[in-house]
Amino acid sequence: MSQQITIIGGGLAGSEAALQLAQRGYEVELWEMRPGVRTEAHQSDDFAELVCSNSLKSIRLDTGAGLLKAEMRILGSILLDIAEKCKVPAGHALAVDRELFAKAVTASLETHPNIRIIRKEACELPPGKVILATGPLTSDPMMRHLREILGEDQLFFFDAIAPIIDADSIDSEIVYAKARYDKGEADYLNCAFDRDQYYTFVDALMTAEKHEAREFENEFFRSDKFSFYENCMPIEELARRGRDTLRHGVMRPMGLELPSTGKKAFAVLQLRAENNDFSAYNLVGCQTMLRYPEQKRVFRLIPGLANASFLRFGSIHRNSYLNSPKVLNPDLSLKNRHDVWVAGQLSGVEGYAECIAHGMLIARIIAGEIESLPPETILGQIWRRLLTDPPKSTFSPVNANFGILPGLDENVRDKKLKREMLSKRALDKLLECHQDPLEQ
Repeated sequence: MSQQITIIGGGLAGSEAALQLAQRGYEVELWEMRPGVRTEAHQSDDFAELVCSNSLKSIRLDTGAGLLKAEMRILGSILLDIAEKCKVPAGHALAVDRELFAKAVTASLETHPNIRIIRKEACELPPGKVILATGPLTSDPMMRHLREILGEDQLFFFDAIAPIIDADSIDSEIVYAKARYDKGEADYLNCAFDRDQYYTFVDALMTAEKHEAREFENEFFRSDKFSFYENCMPIEELARRGRDTLRHGVMRPMGLELPSTGKKAFAVLQLRAENNDFSAYNLVGCQTMLRYPEQKRVFRLIPGLANASFLRFGSIHRNSYLNSPKVLNPDLSLKNRHDVWVAGQLSGVEGYAECIAHGMLIARIIAGEIESLPPETILGQIWRRLLTDPPKSTFSPVNANFGILPGLDENVRDKKLKREMLSKRALDKLLECHQDPLEQ
């Protein structure tokens, strides 16, 4: 007799977990509240919709994101394979046509004989084995139910997403295609600023009117202060840290010299393709809380975007996550409900690839295939961080980065070489003890 499991939430973690368990013979009941109940961020009714960016970050092994993807391939991630088939040019990053990706995942779920899809809001946890993967936009009824079960308040934060513009509205006489340091294909478009243009843009960001918190408040959030993931910090908030913050960060011009002169610009803002048709571009690093009219005014100050036509404005939405070290067992199930596992961003995992990996991990924990992961691996350390109380601060979301890995036995000064050695060590350790059993 096959085993049964309920998965609540059809985002990245829930979709990955559903496909993993269905392929292992589980009868999966997958709940998704859309389209009956909408969220502030989703645009479609498809599963695994990417709402912030279309990039799953770097594939290079000298980056934490790249190492994580390599680990996911060893462990047999299904959504990562789908993402590869839906990718758009993005240099050393894995970016996807978000509509094509979501539709491909949706089709995989809808056509799998072991998956039954229920388009209805789950307001409480049902009996039996459950994976809760409702993500950062968990509905209020479910949050109330969780608060009753866990017996403590949850942590909340706001998230911001970047605008998308019509490719036909970009001035090709000003904007140029170039890969940073000419490494790989010229997959990004670049908007170069001179000194005056840059400071005019920054000053406009800092003085523009933004959305007020009260428009997004509910019973779970009563505060005059916003708390953001650092990777999703609104561009206007970054600008307030100092007028030169952006040009030393997301708008760093190094390696993006002007083709006409070969000289370095004062700052450069990049545009990344949203789809394989190159009909839409995302303003990289421009997640924002600005009001829509202000977005038009301010972002049209970017060189080459004076006549930008906005296909989607940037926006903010409420995101939620649990105080995982306090409420989770070592196998990532709830202490107060041992048959309920929390997957993805609700558990405090930050990032698209991280959420996919987490859904995969929990599915294989439930299937009895993984009891631990080497501490030298990114995914093993993410698992550990979800269970470990920070020594002098509150728990905050964790993502793939080399800072969470244990150091090397030897002292390596070259930063790139050190990261490559960390990646090799992680993959060697993982290959020693794990592989996808479906490929055995």
